[in-house]
Amino acid sequence: MFSMTIGASTVTATPTSGPFDHSYQAYAKLLSAHVIDQRIDYAKLVDARTSLTTIIDSIAAVSAEDFQQWSEHQQLAYWINAYNLFTLKAIVDHYPIKGSWLSWYPRNSIRQIKGVFDVIPWDAAGRVLTLDQIEHEIMRPTFKQPLIHFAINCAALSCPPLKPQPYRSETLIEQLTTSTRQALAQSAWLKIEEKTLRVTAILNWFGEDFTTEYAHVVTANGSYRDRAILGLIARYGPPAAQAIARAPNTRIRFLAYDWSLNDVTDTGRQ
Repeated sequence: MFSMTIGASTVTATPTSGPFDHSYQAYAKLLSAHVIDQRIDYAKLVDARTSLTTIIDSIAAVSAEDFQQWSEHQQLAYWINAYNLFTLKAIVDHYPIKGSWLSWYPRNSIRQIKGVFDVIPWDAAGRVLTLDQIEHEIMRPTFKQPLIHFAINCAALSCPPLKPQPYRSETLIEQLTTSTRQALAQSAWLKIEEKTLRVTAILNWFGEDFTTEYAHVVTANGSYRDRAILGLIARYGPPAAQAIARAPNTRIRFLAYDWSLNDVTDTGRQ
């Protein structure tokens, strides 16, 4: 266990009626009813707004003092689930999303919601935080677990798919590993073109997060970041991609990022 100092406001949490449910049973039920083939049935989730709000209230009710008593895996599972829950709530609060002709492309994107990542506040673990603060001021620097980039979902098709079950402390590493393998097995995340590996733009944005764990896995040419990306693929990619990642002179290119909403329908996609 450890303490954290984060640049965000402190709030007084509402006392919980009992111990926090680290099995996330209510959240698991919500996910199983609304995650369909790696997409979300947002229209149906709008009708379940009360259940979603109740789950988010349980996240907000955790005090800073109680949170500090948890194990590291309990804390990280909490933040991953909180991030994904807050994202779902942001979409539900603005659904259906239909931007104007002058707005961000595509017009059904989460990016149509003003301040969704850096302004809209959420209560969690005794603090008021934005999604960006949860990701960049808590999860990345505190836990230094790069595989979170395969777990947190920003409601876009190019984000890692939201799983139909919560992340739980006792299975956290196994779940993160599985999410990484499953993502890299999809063409939206990894494509092979002869000696070139085309990979998700997320690894372009956050490739440095992988250097400590994966740069030593391969002995390729190129930057430390590129070796880390190749090392990640050599460890978790499908067999054909693993072989190319370990080969000399393998090139890395990055795929375009599709911000279209990960809805079960393509309503509003332009």
